Amino acid sequence: MKKVYKLQDLDCANCAAKIEDAIGKIAGVEKASVSFLSQKMTIEAQDFDHERILEEAKKIIKKLEPEVVVLTK
Repeated sequence: MKKVYKLQDLDCANCAAKIEDAIGKIAGVEKASVSFLSQKMTIEAQDFDHERILEEAKKIIKKLEPEVVVLTK
């Protein structure tokens, strides 16, 4: 299942690429993409695994870009 999250205050295209790469390496992630232009992160994974993956993704984002906030609606 694919889920899209808004990234608030993502201000670096290079950082977006680093975040995308790191999230793509999380166990259970089938595909991850981070768009600097649209300020969105898309994660494809099994539905039952999304919550765990999102928490790991948030930790990665805080480490690489501390000011970025992940909005989950």
